Amino acid sequence: MNFALKLQYFCNKPALFCCLLKRGGSREILVRSMSTTGKPNVYVTRKIPQKALDLLQGECNVSQWAADDPVPRVELLKGVKGVDGLYCLLTDKIDAEVLDAAGPGLKVVSTMSVGYDHVSLPELRKRKLPLGYTPDVLTDATAELTVALLLTTSRRLVEGVHEVKSGGWGTWIPLWMCGSGLSGSTVGIVGLGRIGAAVAERLKPFGVSRFLYHGRNPKPEAAGRVGAEFVGLDELLSESDFVIATCALTPETKEMFNKTVFSRMKSSAIFINTSRGGVVHQEDLYEALKSGTIKAAGLDVTTPEPLPTDHPLLTLDNCVVLPHIGSATVETRTEMAVLAARNLLAGLKGEKMPAQVQL
Repeated sequence: MNFALKLQYFCNKPALFCCLLKRGGSREILVRSMSTTGKPNVYVTRKIPQKALDLLQGECNVSQWAADDPVPRVELLKGVKGVDGLYCLLTDKIDAEVLDAAGPGLKVVSTMSVGYDHVSLPELRKRKLPLGYTPDVLTDATAELTVALLLTTSRRLVEGVHEVKSGGWGTWIPLWMCGSGLSGSTVGIVGLGRIGAAVAERLKPFGVSRFLYHGRNPKPEAAGRVGAEFVGLDELLSESDFVIATCALTPETKEMFNKTVFSRMKSSAIFINTSRGGVVHQEDLYEALKSGTIKAAGLDVTTPEPLPTDHPLLTLDNCVVLPHIGSATVETRTEMAVLAARNLLAGLKGEKMPAQVQL
C-alpha cells in the first residue's frame, strides 16, 4: 500500500516535527521530538490529553502515534525501538515481542488504564521492569456510569427513546414500557473493590433493601459503609434482583458469567458489567437473554471491542451495550493521562511511581 508522506513543522513548537501519514481518507500522525542530548527517549502509543504530553515533553524526547485509532502492530514494533520508556493504552498488547523490540535500554512501562491484562506481567518480571497504572482516578466516573447503565437497562430507556422516535408512543397503557425499580431490591456486587464500593454507595439512596457481595476475601471496611453482606456466589445469584460485575479479569474470573451462572439467577434479574468483557461468556449471555433465563443486561465492556455491528447481542431489545465509556469524562481521562505520565517519569528516574503494579 502506498503512503504519502508529508513533513510539517509546527511554528509554536519548534522542538517538534510531525510526519503525517495519509492512508485513504484517514490520517495517522507520528510525532517525534527532535533529539535533545541527555533526555530519555519515550514512545507514546496514542493521542493523549495535552496536559500529560506537556509533562513528558518537558523532560523527554517523545515519539508518539498521535492518532485516535490504536497504533498498528508494525508501527508499534518500530516505534518502541531503542526507547527508555513506553507509555501505552489498554488496546496495546505489550508482550515479549514488543519488549524485545524495545531492547535492553527500556526502563519502564506505564499504561493509561486501571486494568493491565494487556501487559505480560511474566515478561516484565523477567526483565525487572516496573509497571505504572492509573487506579483510583477513574473510580467515581466508572461508578457513575455503572449506575446510569443500570437505570438505563432496568427502566428500558433505550427502548423508550426508540418508541418516541419511531411513532410507537400512543395512548397510555398501564403496563407499557414498565421496567424494574431499585426501591426495596437486593443488589449483588461481584468484586467489592474501589469501583464496586463506589457503586454501592451511589445506589444506597435509591432505597436498596439489601446489598450482597462476593469476592476472594471479605472487605469489612467497604462493606460496612453500605451494610453489605459477604456471601457465597450461589447465594448472591439466587437472591439478587441486580447482579453487577465490577471484578478484575483474572484466570479465575475469565468467562465466570456463563450458562451455569445465569441459570442460577432470578428470571427477573438484571445483569450489569462494567469490569472487563472477558468475565462474560457472551454466547451464553445471549442465550440467557433470548430465552428469558434472565430479564435484561447492560454492558459497557465486551469481547472484542468494538463489538461487531452484526453481533447477536445487538439484536436484543433487552440488552444495552455501551462503547466502553466508564471513565469517559474529560476530567477523569485527563487525570488518568497525567498520572500515567508521572508514573513514567518516576520510573525513568528510578523513583517510586505514584501508582505502581506490584509484580
